Amino acid sequence: MDVLQLDVSGRPQAWITTREAAVIYACDGVAWTLGDACQELRGGLQRATGRQSRITVHPIVAVRGAMPSRAWRQAPALSNAKLFARDRFVCAYCGHRHLPEDLTREHIQPTSRGGQDGWMNCITACRPCNGRKGNRLPEEARMNLLYLPYVPSLHEDMILRGRRILADQMEFLLASVPRSSRLHG
Repeated sequence: MDVLQLDVSGRPQAWITTREAAVIYACDGVAWTLGDACQELRGGLQRATGRQSRITVHPIVAVRGAMPSRAWRQAPALSNAKLFARDRFVCAYCGHRHLPEDLTREHIQPTSRGGQDGWMNCITACRPCNGRKGNRLPEEARMNLLYLPYVPSLHEDMILRGRRILADQMEFLLASVPRSSRLHG
């Protein structure tokens, strides 16, 4: 299980392990937490009392101090896994749902014709549809897009990374995802 790390203002920063979160707790770096405690880590015995040290970790942890923020980045990094998840594993041309291994990153305007390899020019397509479209624009291939591309927000990007997300974490992230996002479907 991973912990969602936030800055003090509530912006997602990273997915961290429970051990990394425990270090933040131990250094008194936690500003606030959300969600029910999800794991208890046990340490060594204290000499003076003989009691074992324990740290209870929550699924969402806001960290004190200045954190380098990815929120200032124009767009999250594009990967096939996140692209396919954004498009819900549905081909933009035929509309059928596919397994990830049967999907491709399709450039609406082919890169050989000046198209960019970015969120706004890439959609998910099955291999047959991608092959049929080839090096043409959708209009030239007489293939209509069933949905339009968009750049995921920072909160959507955290969801698209494919982690096992706990209910508390998902509720927090989805609260800041636009209602128009396909992730609400």
